[in-house]
Amino acid sequence: MITAGNIASISSSQKDLYLLKLPVEMETMNNDLTKRYSYADYLTWIDDTRRELYDGFIKLMTPAPSRKHQRISTKLTRTLDVFLDNKPCEVYHAPSDVRLPKDKINITDQTIYTVVQPDLYVVCDLSKLDDRGCLGAPDFIIEIISANNQKRDIRDKFDIYQEHGVREYWIVSPNDENVTVFVLDENGKFQFSGMYAGDDKIPVHIFNGDLKIDLLEVFES
Repeated sequence: MITAGNIASISSSQKDLYLLKLPVEMETMNNDLTKRYSYADYLTWIDDTRRELYDGFIKLMTPAPSRKHQRISTKLTRTLDVFLDNKPCEVYHAPSDVRLPKDKINITDQTIYTVVQPDLYVVCDLSKLDDRGCLGAPDFIIEIISANNQKRDIRDKFDIYQEHGVREYWIVSPNDENVTVFVLDENGKFQFSGMYAGDDKIPVHIFNGDLKIDLLEVFES
């Protein structure tokens, strides 16, 4: 018998058949937001609610981003994808799970407590990629903020990405039409690189400035 408790261990084909039998509308599972969960627990949650785990604690995500958010995400993804053609890096966009284990040696689903879904991320160590997403820190992450998630992306995710060694982090503000850039230094700390707006072209540091993102194109209506 397939249940919410064992769905993480069954095959993809079995899981697909099970999910097809579920009602179209599913209520949000009654998770305890004060309890600490692992990635193994995360895999058992089969409703439509998007969540992230910050050191084991659930952070609920907004159901769907705005049209402007989606438009910006699409343009950034397209620009990065074109640049990365025939290069040893790949770009992905949400929803895609990035698992960030603290224990780099004994890595299991039960020992992973941080799982995030960045709006965009670039990975240049392709061994980190699997069918579940990315295991380990991406090289480059972009978050597109909204009124509902500003604190999360500016403070909480900043700390998470710095701790796990993301080399470059951009925070995109659709309302203010600006981008704040942070680059990881040799001591593993994010350094403010600049805030860009208007007709600025932002150099992507992990590519040594070979790629520059034109903000007029990014924020074009």
